[in-house]
Amino acid sequence: MKTALIQQSFFKEKGRNIEKLTKNICTCATQGAELVVLSELHNSLYFCQTEDVKNFDYAEEIPGYSTDYFGALAKKLDIVLVISLFEKRTKGLYHNTAVVLDKDGSIAGIYRKMHIPDDPAFYEKFYFAQGDLGFKPIKTSVGVLGILVCWDQWFPEAARIMALNGADILIYPTAIGWDINDEKDEQQRQLDAWIAVQRGHAVSNNLPIITCNRVGYEKNEDSQTGIKFWGNSFVFGAQGELLAQATDVEQNLFAEINFNRTEEIRRIWPFFRDRRIDAFGEITKRWGS
Repeated sequence: MKTALIQQSFFKEKGRNIEKLTKNICTCATQGAELVVLSELHNSLYFCQTEDVKNFDYAEEIPGYSTDYFGALAKKLDIVLVISLFEKRTKGLYHNTAVVLDKDGSIAGIYRKMHIPDDPAFYEKFYFAQGDLGFKPIKTSVGVLGILVCWDQWFPEAARIMALNGADILIYPTAIGWDINDEKDEQQRQLDAWIAVQRGHAVSNNLPIITCNRVGYEKNEDSQTGIKFWGNSFVFGAQGELLAQATDVEQNLFAEINFNRTEEIRRIWPFFRDRRIDAFGEITKRWGS
């Protein structure tokens, strides 16, 4: 399966972002992509740098405008499309939600981000309730997609449960970058760790992984700081082999993914056979004894 990741920068205006995304999605489909993945919260700038109740105006219902628009585009182009939205579930209740649109334009399923960060410049707990749908893969015409979102990527339990529930692939729409005031060495350590932990998920679960990140500098309007989203979107295979990786510029990244590799690798690295599920009970505790 040929897949494409759209790594791009964003504007303040929703319409300009959707127009830019549409051109990139069409380009990817024209070049043969069957599965196209967008980055986290792609309809706007990353508004979670500040806590401002006005930003709740970015939220939308599912189904709604974006699912209708991108669903029609997926149907027209005959692709499966993974989008990422600020979901208004009801008055006063919001989620960071990924939506999978199948080739017929229908909503194949949604995933609500389970792990919500609350760190300097990433004040997501102000906006989003924790997801309540669990780690359930979504069946599509191209395979069973294990959708997770950004901060979820640091938690091996999330990847493992998606694998246990039958995911063919793990997919992470992402918005991560550097504080521009961090030292260069610290920035590199963060980037290296981010790549390493997700490559580990691919190896330990024998699954390919797609991570699509934002790119570009977004200023914090309330201060003299901002986030430089580092891009570096990537695709790893089921043995942790690098299939494709972007740099820190706008790019449509393509990769060929062979789902049969999972069966091949699990025959020689039988992690799921040898798991000591009888001894793993402590994993559900906040801390050990």
